[in-house]
Amino acid sequence: MRVTTSFPLGTLRDTPSEAEIISHQLLLKAGYIRRVNSGIYAYMPIMLRVIEKISAIIERELNSIGCTKLLLPQLHPADLWKKSERWEGYTAGEGIMFNLKDRQGKEFGLGPTHEEVITSIASEIINSYKQLPQCFYQIQTKFRDEIRPRFGLMRSREFIMKDGYSFHYSGKDLASFYERMGDTYENIFKSCGLQTVGVEADSGAIGGAASKEFMITADAGEDSILFTQSGSYAANIEKAISIPSQPIPLKDSISGIIETPQQKTILEVCKNNNLDPSQVIKVVVFLAKFEGKSECPILACIRGDQHINEVKLYNLINKLHTPNLLKLQKIEDKNIIDKNLVNFPLGFLGPDLGNQTIKASSNWDKKWIRIIDHSASNLPKFISGANKVDLHKVYEEFSFSSTEYLIEDIRNAKKGDKIKIDHNEELEEKKGIEIGHIFQLGQKYSEKLNAKFSDKDGQLKNLWMGCYGIGVTRIAQAAIEQNHDQKGICWPIQISPFEIIIIPTNLKDPIQKDLTEQIYSNFLINKVEVLLDDRDDRAGVKFKDAELIGIPFQIIIGRDSVNKEVELICRKNNTKLKISADKLLETFISESEIMYNKNSQC
Repeated sequence: MRVTTSFPLGTLRDTPSEAEIISHQLLLKAGYIRRVNSGIYAYMPIMLRVIEKISAIIERELNSIGCTKLLLPQLHPADLWKKSERWEGYTAGEGIMFNLKDRQGKEFGLGPTHEEVITSIASEIINSYKQLPQCFYQIQTKFRDEIRPRFGLMRSREFIMKDGYSFHYSGKDLASFYERMGDTYENIFKSCGLQTVGVEADSGAIGGAASKEFMITADAGEDSILFTQSGSYAANIEKAISIPSQPIPLKDSISGIIETPQQKTILEVCKNNNLDPSQVIKVVVFLAKFEGKSECPILACIRGDQHINEVKLYNLINKLHTPNLLKLQKIEDKNIIDKNLVNFPLGFLGPDLGNQTIKASSNWDKKWIRIIDHSASNLPKFISGANKVDLHKVYEEFSFSSTEYLIEDIRNAKKGDKIKIDHNEELEEKKGIEIGHIFQLGQKYSEKLNAKFSDKDGQLKNLWMGCYGIGVTRIAQAAIEQNHDQKGICWPIQISPFEIIIIPTNLKDPIQKDLTEQIYSNFLINKVEVLLDDRDDRAGVKFKDAELIGIPFQIIIGRDSVNKEVELICRKNNTKLKISADKLLETFISESEIMYNKNSQC
């Protein structure tokens, strides 16, 4: 393709102020995307080629394991989502589903995901175990009403995604296919020229018994990954479990009430009273809001040197309570306290906080849910709030079991923790960008949407389901986080918009012009994806644009064209070869094959 006639470049000289991370900056600056509104972008022709290449790799790998491509509607009737009991959670309050009504007043939502739609279809077309297993997938635009769209295509409101759904006759068959899909995902990302790590993950609003994320490690990542150097363990911090460090025992001489004026935080209490955070139990109150507008106060306790993992806490409460949990809010707002509680000494709470603090007129359930983390449950002696302002006290032989506490894992695992008591390997931490996620959904959706099949004995059973997502546009941007330098993008050749760009320095020179056309035609005939920068611009402008847009190879046609010699440059490491035009195609094919077969990076 030629830049002047069919493939105009829209590069920018200045970095857009809206872009916070390097990959977003480069996508805008190199002209790959154009912002239309907050979290909404147009994919320019050069970006569309990247998207199409990623999609083709995904299709090839999924088709190879027997998956079938289809296309599902973007507009979903609310009735389906109400049957799965996800409508309110996805549309109420800070829910992420765009929703609307048609002219007859019927409710619809723009699909952020398609479990309900595909399960409804499966209930109509799958009747017998003889039809199983089946896996359907699509690549299409999704919509999520992000509260704060940011980082370009990383967290946008409209994006392209591959989502797949499998159906099985047993949990064992689902688990087997889930592992096979995990291997396929690794092949997909490797074929895209990316280096990824698979980690245990929380299933979130999708649900299910097990899930795994595929991450690209990058400083700009929004997720934290905890892993061992040996690779024996890796998990998203939302899911990770570990053994905390041992607490420092509290001295026998410390007892009774401790005056702690204006000392609301753990650090303030420890600094002013010569204590260690591991000797303190932190008490945090949350407000759980459920479907049907019922609410319940949650008392959560954890050792002072640890932090509550709100995802683990959310999942635990959702498991314990019916109806579904919509929101978990930490009580830090004075308006919430004044509305629902009497004499509530925030900052000085103890684990023996009583129910009498709930107003009789409150719409809260009158019974607290009390949870304590394992890290704090076995402390024989500790310090915590005395339930009076400016006071803490020493608790000795406090029995959490007799005070209706549930002892559960609600803490954030962290760097330096061990994964086993008798194991010396410590957890390390990196930031990561999620580009793929697979789930074992089980029978969650088939049960609620009545998707059944007839087994070998003629009995009707609920289908077993799996769900498999890949962020196509997210892969494109994440690849830049992993492949760039100070000059611009360095695309992996597997997903680069073109394999090579030809840059004549002076097309007014008839020798250069003739040689340029010869090389361009030869590459086209040999089915090489080539872009010809035939603009009437200074050579320096063309060089800068070529480095910015990041096509893996460059052919520079300059003064040596009189001798039929050109320069072949590899973008990833800036190596340069002066070569005869007659040997150019052969050399390029050799070099590009090496790059295709190797996970090359800048």
